[in-house]
Formats: sequence, C-alpha cells, structure tokens
Amino acid sequence: MNSSGQKVRVHCASVSLDGFLAGPNQSLERPMGEHFDGMHDWMIATRTGAALFGDQDGTTGVDEDFVARSFEGVGAYIFGRHMFGPSRGPWTDDGWTGWWGPNPPYHRPTFVLTHHPRPSIPMEGGTTFHFATDGIHDTLDRAFAAADGGDVRVVGGAATLHEFLREGLVDEMHLVFVPALVGEGERLFAGPIPYRCERTVHSGNVLHAEFSRIP
Repeated sequence: MNSSGQKVRVHCASVSLDGFLAGPNQSLERPMGEHFDGMHDWMIATRTGAALFGDQDGTTGVDEDFVARSFEGVGAYIFGRHMFGPSRGPWTDDGWTGWWGPNPPYHRPTFVLTHHPRPSIPMEGGTTFHFATDGIHDTLDRAFAAADGGDVRVVGGAATLHEFLREGLVDEMHLVFVPALVGEGERLFAGPIPYRCERTVHSGNVLHAEFSRIP
C-alpha cells in the first residue's frame, strides 16, 4: 500500500496442484504453454468471465463472487511481456497488439514489463498498453499515478508475480488451486516469500486461497 492508500493486488491466479502458473513452450496457439489447457475454465464459466468473451450466460456462486471482486476498484494493471505475446527480444513491427483483439478486457492503463522500449498502444474500451523498461518499482510508481486513486492489479506471469511477492509489494493475493497436475513449466514459487494464507474456500470446482503479507 502506498501513502495514498492504494493497494497492490493479485486475483484469480490459477495454479496447478504441483505449483505451476503456466506450462512450457508458450506459442501463438497456446498462450499459457503446453499442458495448461482448461486451467482457466472455472473462471470462463462464471458470469463475469463469460462476459469478457462476449457471452451473456455464466454461472453464479463462489467462483463468480471471486472473479467479480477481482475487477472492483482496480485503476491500473501490470503484467510481464510473455502475457502480452509470444515474441522474444527486441520488438518488431508485426502489428501484434495482444491476445485479446481490439478491445482487451482491462479498460484501464496497463503496463507491460519488458527490457525493450516500445511506444504505447491505445486500444478500444479504455485500455492503453504502456511498455515499462525500468523495473518493477518504477513501473509500480507509474501504475499508481495512472490509476486515478484506484488499486493496481498485478496479473502475471509467474516470474513477474514472484518478483513482486519476493519484494513484499503485494498487499492482497488470491490464488486458485485447480485439481490438475502440469508436471513442468513456470512455477509460481521459487523460494520463500513473506506471505501467509488467511482463508480458503472450496467452490466445488477449485480451491480459492487468500493471502496477506506478513508484517
């Protein structure tokens, strides 16, 4: 939390039972890598999740409550480059603007962590992708400033989340343990982090776990 009371939050991060947040070998066809198909079905099935894909149907209940809450009060987003696209190295002028089409689901300033500069990309619906090259602390300051008093949500991927957690920058974290084994890929936890589990809720589909930072 900064001096203005804005928080850094993590929500709806799907984790396999063996601790993976993504599978190996990300590609255009598999944004989350191999062996990770279906790991977000619990979210897509909810009313809020379905609406992100233009579907008016969806379930209510525990899963929907967590997904809906994940968008409340968020003024800006941060995620790593691999969540924006499958390319590596310096950016090329290939026209790629993310996995989500012309109207991404963020509708807020969204900061993409990268080592390679690139001009910002304004999209439909209020999303503007800003490419941040000066590390997580500088990016977080920029996100707080752009959030217009709202909180900052760190979306992923695994390396980005772990870096924020290792630095103790996340105020609230919600992980979703999916009953599946991935076997290899990107682990969320690669060492000790200063957080403890405060509450767990089983929805019948997945296990929701809420964490807070240890003072």
